[in-house]
Amino acid sequence: MSETFQGFRPEAFQFLVDLAANNERSWFQPRKAEYERWLKQPLEALCVALRDEFARRKLAMRADPVKSPFRIYRDVRFSRDKSPYKTNLGASFPWLGADDDESAGQRHGGGYFHLAPEESFVGGGVWHPEPAWLAAWRRLVDQDPERVHAALDERRFRKAFPGGVLSDHDRLTRVPRGFAADHPDADLLKLRNVGFGRVLTPEEVGSPDLPRLLTDAFAAATPVFTLLTNVNVPPPS
Repeated sequence: MSETFQGFRPEAFQFLVDLAANNERSWFQPRKAEYERWLKQPLEALCVALRDEFARRKLAMRADPVKSPFRIYRDVRFSRDKSPYKTNLGASFPWLGADDDESAGQRHGGGYFHLAPEESFVGGGVWHPEPAWLAAWRRLVDQDPERVHAALDERRFRKAFPGGVLSDHDRLTRVPRGFAADHPDADLLKLRNVGFGRVLTPEEVGSPDLPRLLTDAFAAATPVFTLLTNVNVPPPS
């Protein structure tokens, strides 16, 4: 693994383009060393650099060169698409909260980095939450909108993520049952994934300064991470 992160080179993007056109084990295996050189090792080095940046900035997130990166191998057991490899690169960074509790990040999400030829981005939030958490989030939006908007409308967060907290992935087309159809926060109530993000340019992804850039973005999202971690999910009855 590289000792220092130097940025993702154009070869990394080209490898993913070629992989998308040749998504087979017979193509990948002879080129596995290229994958490790241009993608796997730089991502691990990025995680090391982020670990140091988080510690220096006292940011309550966890970056780990072993645990943070997602595997290149797809889980095809329940998928019609049997392509064995992902054609993007990703890593997650759990938000630990004030008590440095890693289970908080496991329950309530954190930050995310995504690299792909068509679009790279930095973001975060809660992806595929448990039904109890999603129900508690909707109650919070309905019953304490001031608290929700104090985090979502915070100046630094909106500057870092101009789109705010919205995810169109698997979003409801109507306000969920139990809430007024003309609810002022209907868009937040329709969410199934509470996420945010912004696109990264190829120059940003290719820069040795990427760890600082990502840390700046995650730091700006601290009020939102804190809000999502403290969604009050009642214990099972």
